[in-house]
Amino acid sequence: MLEEVERWLSTRSWSVADRPLHQVLAAKQRSGQTISVVLPALNEEETVGDIVAVIRHDLVERAPLVDEIVVVDSGSTDRTSEVAARAGARVVHRDDILPRIPAVPGKGEVLWRSLLVTGGDIVCFIDADLKEFSSDFVTGIVGPLLTDPDVDLVKGMYDRPLAGSAGQGGRVTELMARPLLNMHWPQLAGFVQPLGGEYAARRSLLEQLPFPVGYGVELGMLVDALHLVGLDALAQVDVGVRKHRHQDGQALGRMAAAIYRTAQLRLARGHLVRPCLTQFERGEDGFEPRTYSVDTEERPPMVEIAEYAERKVA
Repeated sequence: MLEEVERWLSTRSWSVADRPLHQVLAAKQRSGQTISVVLPALNEEETVGDIVAVIRHDLVERAPLVDEIVVVDSGSTDRTSEVAARAGARVVHRDDILPRIPAVPGKGEVLWRSLLVTGGDIVCFIDADLKEFSSDFVTGIVGPLLTDPDVDLVKGMYDRPLAGSAGQGGRVTELMARPLLNMHWPQLAGFVQPLGGEYAARRSLLEQLPFPVGYGVELGMLVDALHLVGLDALAQVDVGVRKHRHQDGQALGRMAAAIYRTAQLRLARGHLVRPCLTQFERGEDGFEPRTYSVDTEERPPMVEIAEYAERKVA
């Protein structure tokens, strides 16, 4: 590990207990900064309501930390929107945001569009499939942004138990993301959960970043933020344990391919590689190939979008 990373681990890795809620609230009051919590959601009716309810109860009603909770629904066919709204979130459909640019499927697409429908100086992203959710996730990752003006992005770190197994979750992290980061961006080797969906950042940073539209968004954001603001502007906070729904092996394969392609684009823009992934499923005549395109499209920095600039002027 680089000496720079060892130093970073000792100065930019914290626990949620390092900043109690009263300290975080006091810092918010002094700075006057506002906080938006965004949950990207697709068919998450079983969990999204509980997450919204906890944030609203703990960090809106009991302690005035969060200014808005926004669920961006990316096309759910279940009751995700209804459940989220009933729990106290403002629900916005992905396709209703910036309609002049047709939406494409993907988590990064939703996060990118969320910048247009939120107003917080700090934007906190929380995945909508978390179970046994604690508001410490929010407090932990926004805390450094409120107390330390030199920090621009904070990732959550946590244990990830694998349901029904004594092993650990985060298989794509260990098999794809971590090797890529260690080999090509060793300054980022200290992040415990580089692909984790719980992180917060200053709007002033997010609006300058391109957003990979799919699963590569977290890796892309870390790499681009490193180049834009430097390692010392990045941090991580231990928020305990993260429990969520786990994907099957083939879904993880598609996720890994998207992450690899995101890394590849950043290593050599314009490098011609066929962005597809072939997997196999057993059929009547043996193993049958299934070929999937790997999303490579990225959205430009939000600051370049006319509607966003007009909103800021207004």
